[in-house]
Amino acid sequence: MVSILLAACAATAVFAQPTPSPALLVLSKGDHTLSIVDPTTLKVVARMPSGPDPHEVIASSDGKLAYISNYGGGSLNTITIADLVTQKTLRAFSLGALHGPHGLDYVGGKLYFTAEANKVIGRYDPSTDQVDWVMGTGQDRTHMVIVPADLKRIFTTNVSSATVSILESGPPPAPPRLIGSVSVAQNGPPRPTTNWTQTIIPVGRGSEGFDISPDGREIWVANSGDGTISVIDSAAKKVVATLDANVSGANRLKFTPDGKLVLVSSLRGPSLTVLDAATHHEVKRIPGRGSAGIQVEPNGARAFVSCGPENFVAVVDLKTLEVTGHIDAGKEPDGLAWVVRP
Repeated sequence: MVSILLAACAATAVFAQPTPSPALLVLSKGDHTLSIVDPTTLKVVARMPSGPDPHEVIASSDGKLAYISNYGGGSLNTITIADLVTQKTLRAFSLGALHGPHGLDYVGGKLYFTAEANKVIGRYDPSTDQVDWVMGTGQDRTHMVIVPADLKRIFTTNVSSATVSILESGPPPAPPRLIGSVSVAQNGPPRPTTNWTQTIIPVGRGSEGFDISPDGREIWVANSGDGTISVIDSAAKKVVATLDANVSGANRLKFTPDGKLVLVSSLRGPSLTVLDAATHHEVKRIPGRGSAGIQVEPNGARAFVSCGPENFVAVVDLKTLEVTGHIDAGKEPDGLAWVVRP
């Protein structure tokens, strides 16, 4: 009994540490938990429930809250909210008729998410606790989403349609036309204040992980079905190169902050494929049994890679491209996020 009490006290001491800044967030699909990790010591300082089938996580701009998509292969309809200050799970927010939330981005004080089952992008406003905007893509399995800071474009990958969507905002629709002196009024809700247009770009089979180069000129898409990478000219909105990268089962893709390297994870291994962004050539393959989420430190020093089959997060030195450490943050780690408190 004394041993049990001492162990409990020790655990309480470990998990009573405040959330560091910066911090790394790690989702465990096996344990259904969210871990807060100190990136200096590589130790878990807190762990809390994530809700069912957690896939992606992102932090609010002020670093106070984390949002977790509860995916369920398209069957679930909740986003779990966790308080990173008190280190407690607050609640699960219901998306109502929107099912299969997956990709997340937090921009302009609002949370953007995909809902695969409905083929849409949605937006949640924390100030009103409501989904205040939904836009359909018409594409199967709208999966990951990136929203630039200017809010003028939205990018998604659509896994089963093998496409990328680029949505661009424009001026509002024209006002109602006049017939004689009578205005043809619109019934129902007010007209939208922004008109969105969509460009659909065919890419490789199983388009899933993607990223935009730091200069904004290129979009790289990892195609899990055929093992290729599609390089899209952002301005021309068309594929300009298809790389035979042999990344079958590709899951996530990330640029390094300097734009020189591209990191690709694969569910079927190796743990990480590193490509030269300028030459498109392979630089290195880091062996492993499979990997998913990737998070790169803002200073470009290290990458963190979720190695689900091995139940750890690998720490990769981006200068030497060697694994320098491991983080034990639960079974089958997946989604990762970076947190900075202003």
